[in-house]
Amino acid sequence: MAHTRVYRDGVLVDQDFPVEQVSDYLQDPATTVWLDFCEPTQDDLAAISEELGLHALAVEDAAEEHQRPKFDRYDTHSFLIAYSAHFDVDTGIVTKSELGAFVTKQALVTVRKDDGFDIDAVEQRWDSSADLAKSGVAFLLHGLLDHIVDGHFESVQALDEQIEALEDLVFAERPDQRELQRRSFRLRKSLTALRRVVLPMREVVNTVMRRDQHLVDSVMMPYFQDVYDHVLRASEWTESLRDLVATVRETQLNLQGNRLNTIMKKVTSWAAIIAVPTAVTGFYGQNVPYPGFQATSGFWVSTVAIVLLSVALYASFKRRDWL
Repeated sequence: MAHTRVYRDGVLVDQDFPVEQVSDYLQDPATTVWLDFCEPTQDDLAAISEELGLHALAVEDAAEEHQRPKFDRYDTHSFLIAYSAHFDVDTGIVTKSELGAFVTKQALVTVRKDDGFDIDAVEQRWDSSADLAKSGVAFLLHGLLDHIVDGHFESVQALDEQIEALEDLVFAERPDQRELQRRSFRLRKSLTALRRVVLPMREVVNTVMRRDQHLVDSVMMPYFQDVYDHVLRASEWTESLRDLVATVRETQLNLQGNRLNTIMKKVTSWAAIIAVPTAVTGFYGQNVPYPGFQATSGFWVSTVAIVLLSVALYASFKRRDWL
């Protein structure tokens, strides 16, 4: 079922009316219509395309999935592709939902590729700022973009908190290396997915705000500027997180290398100490006569030599912080 709304002179006069009535409302130049489709069929898109005179390429992009975020301009309308994003703290996975939108002089038609996009939240934004509805399509487009960008910003913030928690685990006394690697790669994968939808929004919002587009009036311009500021902050944040994830991984590898070097020093030091009694007893185990051979004095000399040499090596290694 399609969602519909119609504003007349900035006042909501009707909603959830049949799609067939859209053309009747558009005959009045004082009205602004919003129409929403979720997983529409080809017949649905063909009907609205004929109704609003939409370009065939724009309709094709609306039907296809996995498009890049963009804002295209045609003779009679514009076409927007954007993604909502949500970061799940429990799983560490970013879920995306694609949205297409046709922007005409009097109408905004949104096409959701799945039900993951929270269109009810967009309607709540419109209702909370109903005093701006006189700006028509610009008012509707602002609520839509503001919802999308705020979702990006919240996802980046949640991802940042997870990366900070990962940093704390790296410097734990006995970190679980396998879990660290698993979380590190999962967060890096989620960050890559988030960057693909966040970074292009700078160009999208900037294009919408251009004066030659004639979409944003003087009343809505400050609000779009605020959205653009949020886009810039989210974009810069994702870039810094990208460097931070790489730094965490490098730090983890460096700490692993340092721990391995420390272990190798200790093992080597103990091996050297253990080699002393082996060497001494091996010497005194010769099957040839020598001073102390088959005598009690030989036993005490070898024992004293083992103790003195072992203690000397232990003290030397301890002083060098090898043990």
